Amino acid sequence: MNEAPSSLLLGVLIFLLFLSAFFSGSETGMMSLNPYRLRHMARKGHKGALRTRKLLERPDRLIGVILIGNNFVNNLSAAITTLLAIRLWGDGHIALASFLLTLVVLIFSEVMPKTLAAQHPESLAFPASLILKPLLWLLYPLVVTANSLSNGLLRLLRMQPQARSNDQLSREELRTLVREAGNLIPNSHKGMLVNILDLEKVTVDDIMVPRHEIIGIDTEEGTGTIRHQLGQIQHTRVPIYRKDINNILGLLHTRDLTRLLLDDRNPDTEKLVEEAAEPYFVPEGTALHTQMINFQRQKLRSAFVVNEYGEVQGLVTLEDILEEIVGDFTTDMDDSTHSIQPQSDGSVIIEGATSLREINRHLGWKLPAEGPRTLSGLITELLEDIPGPGLCLSTGCYRMEVLQVHNNRAQAVKVWTI
Repeated sequence: MNEAPSSLLLGVLIFLLFLSAFFSGSETGMMSLNPYRLRHMARKGHKGALRTRKLLERPDRLIGVILIGNNFVNNLSAAITTLLAIRLWGDGHIALASFLLTLVVLIFSEVMPKTLAAQHPESLAFPASLILKPLLWLLYPLVVTANSLSNGLLRLLRMQPQARSNDQLSREELRTLVREAGNLIPNSHKGMLVNILDLEKVTVDDIMVPRHEIIGIDTEEGTGTIRHQLGQIQHTRVPIYRKDINNILGLLHTRDLTRLLLDDRNPDTEKLVEEAAEPYFVPEGTALHTQMINFQRQKLRSAFVVNEYGEVQGLVTLEDILEEIVGDFTTDMDDSTHSIQPQSDGSVIIEGATSLREINRHLGWKLPAEGPRTLSGLITELLEDIPGPGLCLSTGCYRMEVLQVHNNRAQAVKVWTI
């Protein structure tokens, strides 16, 4: 039998190097695919994604067929290289030929295809699935045998080769994924998505209108006083109570109030109570995502937050929850000045009733918000006493000076960082 010509062997060697590059690139491309994008494309009916996802359901078999093919072509390449070296240069240059083959395989069949596959995994993995799928069927007995032996050795090492890692994202991982989405998601949308993820960590206590700031109508007041209060109302809904905010009789909508005033310019308290809706109470500490669902189920928009003794602590509205997601979209008509006022010297004058979460979010600070909800509450907790005007204190890198005190609470505070 005539020996194969050297040119034919060289052609076969080049073809084998291309096959080696194919297997190397396929392995990296398959393993570099974004599993969530792959799942999305498969649900959309993308044929390449469907084939690839099917192969990745058993990664041990996929890697097995790739490595069997890669090792086979590399070993065959080494044999052909040795044969060519003997023909062209003699027995003394086999080592040189092996070195050259190793260099060529490393550059053209390993580094280059794997780098390309890592940068464009879909472009390589999807077409490769057309070849790897029938190849897996063809080499199935050999792949299963190799996997059985390797899995047996892994079990001897007390490892579980069939255990699959959990590819579900945690809340923190999803938050990181959103923040690092780049230009794929507008910044405003990123903020809303992150805020939605944070709803479970935020409770109604963090966003409610505190009890002392609730504007309502006391039915024990005189008719003239009530009529004056009705004319000054600037909210959509106003609580109706008797003597104390804990004795809430209902929640009156300004729509009903307008109709009531058109019928009677001096409505008595009984008519106000009749028009008011039943009050809705929620326990303090309720997570915002839970309360939003409760509002949806109850078809309501406002709720009174009560403590374990049934005492009213504040008022929370659906609008407050939505603002936690999309940001402020209304203006408080009662406030003629902002609660956070930056000064030219770098300090900030802040109203004591301002929530710590609002301060941190507005200024990018990290004031402790696990305990007290407001700046005034934080100062009282740090002092363990009632603050007085001119008093200075610090927490972390923040320095505070109490400017005004009202009703035993810090009303205005100057804060700066060091």
